[in-house]
Amino acid sequence: MPPIRLLIADDHTLVRQGLCQLCEGMGGFAVVAEAEDGAQAVTFACMTRPDVILMDIIMPDMDGVEAIRQIIAETPAARIIALTMYRQEQYMLDAIRAGARGYLLKTVDARDLIEAIEAVHRGDYLIDPISAARVLSELHLAMPKLPHVEPLTESEMVVLRLVAKGVDNHEIAQLLNFSVYTVANRLRTIYAKLHVTNRTQAALYALRQGWAALGESLE
Repeated sequence: MPPIRLLIADDHTLVRQGLCQLCEGMGGFAVVAEAEDGAQAVTFACMTRPDVILMDIIMPDMDGVEAIRQIIAETPAARIIALTMYRQEQYMLDAIRAGARGYLLKTVDARDLIEAIEAVHRGDYLIDPISAARVLSELHLAMPKLPHVEPLTESEMVVLRLVAKGVDNHEIAQLLNFSVYTVANRLRTIYAKLHVTNRTQAALYALRQGWAALGESLE
């Protein structure tokens, strides 16, 4: 398998160097560009078309949210993780609305960060669970409240609860003894029933409805 190509955008040189060493030291990753501000991130993203972008939120000249917005406008398929020290609700809302597929704190441990990069590269969405819980009341699922939601089957509800806990498709397949293809089909049905379009909206819906709770055991 070819390495996952990364662009790392952060205005702190030591942070960029540390992320480069961490990712490349794990194997399976190649840092194709480093940016020290949002404007550079946009330029390098368009030039190199990385597989995944790690984007700091607070940077000089152009912040990470605006950079995400511009990158998505140029390359809609870009897969971006906002990686920040800040848990403020508005930063998370702005980053996700701009097009980020993940929002993680810099306090995340190395293994979780690597797994997050791999998950976003596969097409998943990831949000720091504490941050997600704090914005549920403001986000309102980022969509109008719908008058009717088709009931989920017991199997679909199990899958949805695992998604709400941040479990990726491969782990869900292992836990439930499904194929990954079956999990993907279940998710498509869940999205249609809940009138959502992606994993993040489905997870937030489950949390808001009380069908899942952050911090629950997978057992």
